[in-house]
Parts: sequence; C-alpha cells; structure tokens
Amino acid sequence: MNFFRLPFLLKLSLAVISIIGIGYIIKLGQSILAPFFLAFLMAMLFLPFATFLEKKLRLPRSFSTLLSVSVLLVGLSGLIYFFSSQISGFTQDIPQLTRQFNTVFENLQQWVSKTFNVKIKEQFEYLNQGLNKLLSSTGLILGFTFGIFSSGLGFLAFFILFFIFILNYRRILNRFIINVFNEKHKENVVAAVSEVRVMTKRYIIGLFIQIVIVSTLTTILLSVLSVKYAILLGVLTGLLNVIPYIGICISLLISCFIAFATGTVSDCIYTAIGYIIIHAIDGNIILPFVVGSKVKINALFSFIGIIIGEHLWGISGMLLCIPAIAIIKIVFERVEGLQPWGRLLGEDQIPDKKKRKYKISKNITLEEMD
Repeated sequence: MNFFRLPFLLKLSLAVISIIGIGYIIKLGQSILAPFFLAFLMAMLFLPFATFLEKKLRLPRSFSTLLSVSVLLVGLSGLIYFFSSQISGFTQDIPQLTRQFNTVFENLQQWVSKTFNVKIKEQFEYLNQGLNKLLSSTGLILGFTFGIFSSGLGFLAFFILFFIFILNYRRILNRFIINVFNEKHKENVVAAVSEVRVMTKRYIIGLFIQIVIVSTLTTILLSVLSVKYAILLGVLTGLLNVIPYIGICISLLISCFIAFATGTVSDCIYTAIGYIIIHAIDGNIILPFVVGSKVKINALFSFIGIIIGEHLWGISGMLLCIPAIAIIKIVFERVEGLQPWGRLLGEDQIPDKKKRKYKISKNITLEEMD
C-alpha cells in the first residue's frame, strides 16, 4: 500500500505521532544526544585540519585525531580558565557591588521622589530588600555554579569521546549514510552529504567569527563606558549572541545591571543604547557577510526552535537548536518533495538581488555570502 495514497487525516495523524515519538526520544536521550550533536559540529570544524595532517603530513588517522583533540582541549582549557578566573573575581566583589548598588539605588529613589513627587518609598524598599538578598546570597550562587560545573563535566566527557569517535570513524559513518539508501538515490545522497558537510563547516566557522567580532565590539563599548568586568561581559555577550534575540537580551540585562551597580543611571542607559547598536550591526552586516543567507533561519522558526530546544535540552538545546535547524534546512533543500519546507525555514529570497560589497582596502573587499 502506497503511503501517499492514504487519506489526508490518516497521514496527518501518522506525521503527528512520528513527531511526538521523535521528540520523546530526543528528550529521553538528552545526556547522550546533546554532546553527540555538539561533537558532530566540532568534528566538521576540525575536519579540514585532520585531513591536512593525514594527506599533507602523512600522519595516521589516530595521530591526526589525537592532535585535533589536543588543539580542542587547549582551546577549551583556555576558555574555562578565563571564565573561572573572571567569575572568581566577580564572586569576591559581590559585597562591594551590593554596597555600590545600594548607593546608586538610594540616589535613584531620591531623584524619583523629587522629580515625580510620588510616594513610592515602601515599594522601593521592598524591591531593595529583594535585590539585597539576591546579591548577598553568595552561597546560593556558588552552589548553582558548582551544580552547573558538576553536570558540565559529564557533558564534556561525552563530548570529547564522541568527538574522537566521529573524527576517527568518519569514513565508516559516511559510507553507512550513503549505503543505507537505495542505489538509485545514491547520487543525491552523496551530494546532500557533501553539501551538509561544507555548509555546516562554513556555518560553524561563521558563528566563531561572529562571536569574536561581537565580543570585541562589546568589550570596547563597555571599556569606553568604564563598566567593570568589560572583558567578561564582552565574551559572555558574544557567546550568548549565538541564541538569536533571547541571547542579546539576556546579556544586555546583565551588562546594564553591572553598569548600574558600579556606575550611574546614565552608564546603564548608554550601555543599553550601545547594545542596540551592536545588535543592529550584527544583524545587518556581520551575519550576511560572515554566515550567509543559505544557512540563515528566519525569525519565526528561530524563535520556535529556541523554545523547543529549551524544552527538550535546556540551555544546551537553546545553543544547538539553530545549527540543527540549519542542517535540517540544507537536507530539505536537497530532498525532492521537501524543498518547500526548506524554503519555509529560510529567509525570503529576492530574485536577482545584487550582493552587497564593501571595499576595505585596495586588495580587501567584503562581499555578502550566499
């Protein structure tokens, strides 16, 4: 019996049941699937490096994998050391931040009372007490940090193991994906696998460049405004920016809070304005020229993906949902009958639209990517 000849309601029911079943499996296998998918993304990023070691330097597959893992661990160790040292200093400064925040908050109370002549002292005091409890709960913050750290160790261990296995056995995995389909579809499958590999690598590299640029711009902004922990907040903003829309809002709130606690209300306002400008630069210049439109997901499905990712995998789901949707989009665009779904996930393509170009110097010209 041909599936496509089934009644529409029956096909719809089967599709819904399949989606629910797949979602349940994904939710159930979070501790394995989340590090596996992240390892897959990083393996695609390190694939050119491993291939270079094997073809140009004639190193065995195991050696190239070992060197790739070593480079990855050095980068992760540097990132962990940076955040550990910065968070340690931030934790020690919590009492001072509390006192500074109280002083600024009291000045704000007096300004509001004089300017608007509104008796809201009781409400401000209640809010002030709540913020004091939040800032003074060092034990709670440390406990939360320890919980994240302990659960992150298991995630990291699985991630490293999967990374090694995927790089070391990538030829077997690639052959399996190709051979599992019917022979008549082999050419399309090979083309789809190749495109997924290339586009995934380009997408991940684009994200890293985006993180570096946004982190640099944010650090410069906060340094000019003399906001404390400018480097920490800048790097945190770059990493959270991977989560579309929500990430920049979270980092903006954190930075405004620190600016308000360590400076004045005007510092907080300038920080917010600077973040809005950086977000506009990111959306209109960095993304089109670094990531490109072929793997760009439209705002609707980005937001839906973030919600579903958070529900299934928590924070890791929010970070990994956009690359997952980008890969799904690439696959849909290569499979006959699923092209409309791939176009639905992407941005609206304007026919014969000219690519934007910016000439940086005589030999360097930036061109908008596909």
